[in-house]
Order: sequence, then C-alpha cells, then structure tokens
Amino acid sequence: MENSTPWFFWLFPLTFAVHNIEEALFLPAWSKSAGRFHKPVGVFEFVFTLVVLTTASVIITVLAGSAGKQTLPSYLYFAFNFGMLVNVLYPHLTATIVLKKYCPGLSTGVLFLVPTTGYLVFYRFDHHYVLFPMFWFITVPFAALVVGSIPVLFKIGRSLHGALKTSTIGQ
Repeated sequence: MENSTPWFFWLFPLTFAVHNIEEALFLPAWSKSAGRFHKPVGVFEFVFTLVVLTTASVIITVLAGSAGKQTLPSYLYFAFNFGMLVNVLYPHLTATIVLKKYCPGLSTGVLFLVPTTGYLVFYRFDHHYVLFPMFWFITVPFAALVVGSIPVLFKIGRSLHGALKTSTIGQ
C-alpha cells in the first residue's frame, strides 16, 4: 500500500478537469476584455493548453502513486496542487474583484479546487509525502515551469490550429 495512490489523490485531476471545463467554456470570450489579467486567447489554443495541463495532472498523479513518498513525482504532485490553490486566488479571485466582473474558473476553483487541494496540501505533510524545506525548492521552479509553459502551449495550439485549418482548406 506504501506505493499506491490513495483514492482521494485522484480528486485533484478530477477537480482540475472540472475547473478547466468551466474555463474552456467561458474564459476565451472573457479574455477579450480582461486587460492585464489575460491576453485575448482563442478557443482552440486555450482548450489545447487545458488538455495538455489536465493530462499532465493525471500523469503526475500516476507517477506519484507508483513512486511513493518523498520522491520527485510526489513533490511534483503536491507542487501542482499548491499551484492550483494559489491559482484560485490569482488570477481568478483577484480579477473578479478588480474588474468587478466574474472571472471564469472562480466558482469551480472555490467549490472544488480549494477544498480538494487544501486538504491534500495539509495531508502531504501529516503523512510525510513531502518534507517542508524540500517542498519549496521543488514547488517554486515547478510552478514557474507550469506558468511559463502556458504561453508556449498557446503558441503551439495556435500553430496547430492554423495547420489544421490550412490542411482542411487545401482539400
């Protein structure tokens, strides 16, 4: 049982997927008037990015479960959780307050991600999945990598969308 994923660890990729569905449905349109909180983004590139990140959350959950406590996959799993907990506060809550209009992803963030990731963040320390000082050494660079990957994924999504449109038009 030591190297198996507790069933409730799967709540993270599940709640993350639900959150991403809300964003996929509403955030591209919202982004057109979001100012500094989000550059305008097309539906295809946004959904492409969400699919990649959601898939990454599933892969990291599988790896964390098979690798066990205090391993790199375990730290990455909890770093991803912590990052999504912060994501609810910024940009979702902050944008909603500053712009005085609802930022897509806030409700699923508050209803699903905050309780799930909050519980998992505390659980990790209580059950020694991660150790406190090492957690920050991995979390900060991993969070930067995830955040930094988003514009790159948008660009890949735009290119892929353009290539798909071109190949469809040429037929």
